[in-house]
Amino acid sequence: MDEDDLPRRRGDAATQLSLESLDSYSHDELNERVHLLEAEIARVIAHRDRAAAHRVAADALFKPRADT
Repeated sequence: MDEDDLPRRRGDAATQLSLESLDSYSHDELNERVHLLEAEIARVIAHRDRAAAHRVAADALFKPRADT
């Protein structure tokens, strides 16, 4: 079985980031890190919104018809 076929552990990267000491980072490095994290947050939000829209479309397509 390929490693790519195994389920990914969720939250692992965020947990690792939260445990990392920030003491060795310069002000500029911290700013860069904030920008990268904000970009990742925007990417996750966009994916979540697309998934929600897809779900709404699927629900509308497959919902039972109301008899009139």
